[in-house]
Amino acid sequence: MVRKRKQGSVVQMGVDYYPEQWDPSLWEQDIQLMKVTGIRVVRVAEFAWSRLEPTSGFFDFAWLDSVLDLFYKYDISVVVGTPTNTPPRWLTELRPDILPLFADGSVYYPGVRGHRCYNSESVDIYGMRIIEKMAEHFGKHPAVIGWQTDNEFGMVDCHCPRCRVKFREWVKRKYGSLEEVNRAWGTVVWSGEYSDWCQLDAPMGGSPHQNPSYLLDYTRFQWESVAEFQHNQIEMIRKHCPRHFITHNFHSYPQRLDLYRVGKELDFAAFDYYPNTSPAKQSTGPYSGALSLDATRGIKRRNFWIMEQLSGPPGCWFPMWRTPYPGFIRAFAWQAIARGADTVVHFRWRSAVAGAEQFWHGLIDHSNVPGRKFEEFAALCAEVNALSKRLSGTVLHHEVAILQSHEQLAALEIQPQAEGMNYYENLKDYHRSLTKLGIGCDVIDWKEPLDGYKLIVAPSLYLMDEETADRLERFAAAGGTVVLTSRSGVKNMDNQCVMLPLPGLLAQCAGVTVAEYDPVGDDVHEIVDLQGRSYKCRQWCDILSLRGAETVMRYGGDFYAGTPAVTVNPFGKGRVYYLGTHTEESYLKELFSRIAAEQDMKTFPGLPEGVQITIRSGKDKSFLFVLNLSREMVKISLPEAYVSVLYGEPRGVELELEPYGVDILEID
Repeated sequence: MVRKRKQGSVVQMGVDYYPEQWDPSLWEQDIQLMKVTGIRVVRVAEFAWSRLEPTSGFFDFAWLDSVLDLFYKYDISVVVGTPTNTPPRWLTELRPDILPLFADGSVYYPGVRGHRCYNSESVDIYGMRIIEKMAEHFGKHPAVIGWQTDNEFGMVDCHCPRCRVKFREWVKRKYGSLEEVNRAWGTVVWSGEYSDWCQLDAPMGGSPHQNPSYLLDYTRFQWESVAEFQHNQIEMIRKHCPRHFITHNFHSYPQRLDLYRVGKELDFAAFDYYPNTSPAKQSTGPYSGALSLDATRGIKRRNFWIMEQLSGPPGCWFPMWRTPYPGFIRAFAWQAIARGADTVVHFRWRSAVAGAEQFWHGLIDHSNVPGRKFEEFAALCAEVNALSKRLSGTVLHHEVAILQSHEQLAALEIQPQAEGMNYYENLKDYHRSLTKLGIGCDVIDWKEPLDGYKLIVAPSLYLMDEETADRLERFAAAGGTVVLTSRSGVKNMDNQCVMLPLPGLLAQCAGVTVAEYDPVGDDVHEIVDLQGRSYKCRQWCDILSLRGAETVMRYGGDFYAGTPAVTVNPFGKGRVYYLGTHTEESYLKELFSRIAAEQDMKTFPGLPEGVQITIRSGKDKSFLFVLNLSREMVKISLPEAYVSVLYGEPRGVELELEPYGVDILEID
């Protein structure tokens, strides 16, 4: 008899498990302990190609069948990973065209992982073959509920013959003629014009300072290659497993890969979350992590999974980090759930005894004796399972969005604008300032609809088109507030500078033009408000001319002292702020507090350092998550008294939390 499993936004805990790395005698006792611990889901097989297909065309699924049978016996669900991240050695020997080729001619040899060109015909043939066999076979197993494509997609920067041909085909499809290519890329500069399609190639080395339009398109081509690679896998899985979900585990933001393009066909996104355990990172790490979680939720604009969560000190690609402080594992798992994770899968069940990741620690150390970290995880599982029913189906509703663009990131990496100026680091500053005010924030693709928001923060829209400018104008005219920053409207989508006063197509809604700019880099400058209060700024100084906007802040020094640095322009029923420089956090908090008051948005002022507040809402009830992601005891002032659903006790307006303490309060 097959038991039917209810699926949906179930809040649950899980682990990553590698049965192929352990003696079969351990399997059942491991799974028994997982069951007792409260684990509800596991991920398997994403690196197991050599065991699933030991030689070409010979498939051995019996060992994984035995493991899946055990998981089903103990009522634990399974997510199966497609194993294309690690082509086995028999395959790379048989078909060496699988291996990526770098611009300098070196080969990405096997031995670690990720050694596959997304455009390789052999990867397509052999990868799709094993995926089809797995989908046909394991798709029928009652323990299996979903699939993960590959593992941690990233930019491989392959320059193999196949990629070079496919890039040329991609450019032909996009532009149609060499005349249009030469125009869009501006190849007349330095006599770079193409007169025959065979001349168009991948950026094969030499100077890194090549045509920026060409380099941006090569980046876009790689995004399309990854998306097509995944698309073929998704189609095959859906053919044989139409009732299963499909996700992918993104990682390590900022990613050069366009997460929105690659995530488009997924049922939901997943993220591999490794918050930094170093005490030196405690002032920044929790906020960078919050941004990563919000960015993951924004890929599909819905709740997500954590497919790998820190379980112990990582160590492989770098020396080992500090071991997690007591409460750290629990607190950061709750942080993920608070920001929209419905499932948190910890990496990994047991620390590996072989291979490069031996010291990327799991819940159980090499001793195979569960210790403090495991006990903390078990208690966390009990908490999550106790609240799962109440939290399931709850989501985050925010009135603020930050627009993130991988095209802006790529263009600004191709041509850095000033010392210390980094697109994603600046985005972190805006997000952190909002987080410290307790203002919930979505991080969405810059091309997404803006309905339902009151505030849009749009950092450095360096590339700009009319559709985006019109969308921002309509949003402001309807009553919304837009925050624009320096280096906006500089270029068109071909990565060529526009012959317009900056901020180009955004000048009308901003109510300013840039008369001149000063790339100040790491030199610290000053801005001063109308009451004489001063704040530090750096990176860039736009010297602004007012075209209907009002001055909010002026520069306090240099030859442009007294000229506008921050402005606000009434636009329709709304406002558009323009930040001509990158300011310190204290000013950003003041600015966002003012906008929140103007837009009647809820804030939690005065949050102690490291404390984060979020709200998940359902049909009938909402839940306020209060997390102390620091090593210090803190006191938080709340607007009213609540009842803790985590501890079943009433809470007053003053809440005290121990280091890495968590509370969840029910609100109307």
